[in-house]
Amino acid sequence: MPTDIIKKTSEILNISEKSIAVVLELTEAGATIPFIARYRKEKTGNLDEEQIRSIITTYEYENKLDMRKEKIIATIAEKGKLTPELEQAIREAKILKEVEDLYLPYKEKKKTLASIAIAKGLEPLADWLLRCEAQPLAKEEAKKYLTEEVTSVEEALQGAKDIISERIADNHDYREYLRKNIQRFGYLETTLKKNAVDERKVYKDYYSFKKPVRYLLNHQILAINRGEKEEILKVAITTNDEDFINYLKRKVIKKINCSGNEYILAAIAESYSRLLFPSIEREVRNDLTERAHDSAINLFTKSLEQLLLTPPLKGKWMLGVDPAFRTGCKLAVINPSGDFIEKEVIYPHQKYPGENVPLGRYQEAQRKVCDLVKKYQIELIAIGNGTASRESEEFIANVIKNFGLHAKYIIVSEAGASVYSASELAKEEFPTLVVEERSAISIARRVIDPLAELIKIDPKSIGVGQYQHDVNQGKLEDGLDFTITKVVNNVGVNLNSASPSLLSYVSGLTKTTAANIINYRKENGKINSREELKKVKGIGPKSYEQAIGFLKILESPNPLDKTFIHPDNYDAVYALLKDNDLTINDIGSEKLINHLENINIEKASLKYDVGTYTLTDIISELCRPLRDIRDDYPTPMLKSDILHIENLKPNMLLEGTVRSVVDFGVFVDIGLKNDGMIHRSKLSYEPFNHPLDIVSIGQIVKVYVIGVDLERKRVSLSLINPN
Repeated sequence: MPTDIIKKTSEILNISEKSIAVVLELTEAGATIPFIARYRKEKTGNLDEEQIRSIITTYEYENKLDMRKEKIIATIAEKGKLTPELEQAIREAKILKEVEDLYLPYKEKKKTLASIAIAKGLEPLADWLLRCEAQPLAKEEAKKYLTEEVTSVEEALQGAKDIISERIADNHDYREYLRKNIQRFGYLETTLKKNAVDERKVYKDYYSFKKPVRYLLNHQILAINRGEKEEILKVAITTNDEDFINYLKRKVIKKINCSGNEYILAAIAESYSRLLFPSIEREVRNDLTERAHDSAINLFTKSLEQLLLTPPLKGKWMLGVDPAFRTGCKLAVINPSGDFIEKEVIYPHQKYPGENVPLGRYQEAQRKVCDLVKKYQIELIAIGNGTASRESEEFIANVIKNFGLHAKYIIVSEAGASVYSASELAKEEFPTLVVEERSAISIARRVIDPLAELIKIDPKSIGVGQYQHDVNQGKLEDGLDFTITKVVNNVGVNLNSASPSLLSYVSGLTKTTAANIINYRKENGKINSREELKKVKGIGPKSYEQAIGFLKILESPNPLDKTFIHPDNYDAVYALLKDNDLTINDIGSEKLINHLENINIEKASLKYDVGTYTLTDIISELCRPLRDIRDDYPTPMLKSDILHIENLKPNMLLEGTVRSVVDFGVFVDIGLKNDGMIHRSKLSYEPFNHPLDIVSIGQIVKVYVIGVDLERKRVSLSLINPN
């Protein structure tokens, strides 16, 4: 590994060179990010997953940048055009774009007007014009270049102008000056395209829109890009053209009274309008798009992480409800382990608009729900938030109230439930059920264990992203995959109950080894110890080392197998327990906590040959062996009654659940059909960068009603007390 690139990476990230070198060595040896973050803290200096990932990506970029620099320097040198100044400029360039700009004048291009003119032998004429010779006149000089291919003075001078135009457009300094000029003083303007049809007025705000480039918000950029792609909006960047052309005149024209100046002025104007400005405009818009994409991906991954970390509501019998009108609401009873027990279908709603629900059918629906709740002592009813959700909520609330049931209900996002229900995995799990029945099961399971259920679904279908289908899909996939992997390994996985989807995200495992574990469980029953995992096909020493600490075996006779403590450290744990008059059965007890909470970590670290970070983690696991990090997050809000928009009044204080966070604000479920909206200006008096700095997905918040639009069924909310 080149030490100079390690040094650059260290300077960029402000992380020690030693830590960076260690991370790269471990990665090269096959270690995963979760494994390095949890089990190699002493070597890295306690770096977390985000820092480790930044090291890997930054090092890769800097390495790629260095390789590109060397290739470009060698190419220019082969052409005999490399100067010490140019080489130094290339080597000192910080980003790839700057390197490519410096290379542009020497780059082999496709056929251009300039290359055609050069092929005709007109480059010396262009050089003559730029030197600003006093004598002879330009037209007289041009006569020297007349040939069978160049038949007129005008053609010769035009060719020279084409060459000058391209040189100007390729000049690194001019490009950088214009780029900064647009970024600082340029405007982005949008108008409604002629004959465009925007039926739902989605892009109404951009029919006549003008804003400084430097003040454009990320969601505006994404919306404008989409409107342009759908051929509804016409988009352009504007700047002070005259100022920049005057700048070029000062740079390109050497003397005031030269016979060739009129041709140079024409070349400047043509270069600017035909080559330079369109090129930089594309670059600026690409930079804006990349910035917006990165922001959207970051927002999506953070929101996904918060959603996946929603605490499970353990130990409850659940009734899942997939609402519908015509086809009826599908019901599914789920036990505390997430096993499907019984299904039912009810018809409490009208099948067609304007239809009255027959009393007998409504009463039958009430009876079926009541019977299921009483039969299984259902504590919680999970209602999907799709079509007929609020009607179903009102129905369930009435059943609870009218029959005096000791149950509450919760509204659950259905996003992606239909994707899962129609998947091969769902068909394999429930081959005899229809799609809607599988959806009811998935809705209930999202409450019992959100992570285990949501992991089965393509994250882009979960519904917490902003313009996720418009952004760079490669970057998005990388970000989502990293986020899911990070969450799964931080939560840990029950080896005997985990699905193939969940197992495939465990450090060191693949889809193939995950499937092999499932097959082993089918053939041999539950795995009873961590050691037994070595018998599974495809689990070699390396994959075992990487995975085993994240796999918990609740059925194991060894309590350590239920913790994050790695088997490599079991001997140290046994010695620690023995020296403190403890046994393996004392794990999690008050006795153990009292013995170990005040232990001298430094001395014990030396005695048991375990690093201080690792020993601290070991003691934490011994004190709280079944701790779930999700328990530190807010639990979902349970309800027993319904709210109507007509009941809302300004300044009313409500409680709601954050469903989605976007650049411009927050959407909160307050129990209505549509979520209420908190504009970012109503989140806090204190300054902040992004709404995610104030709230998180799944958070229970107290909000004030500040506006009710009954016609459009919209509610404006505020976290700030309006009084």
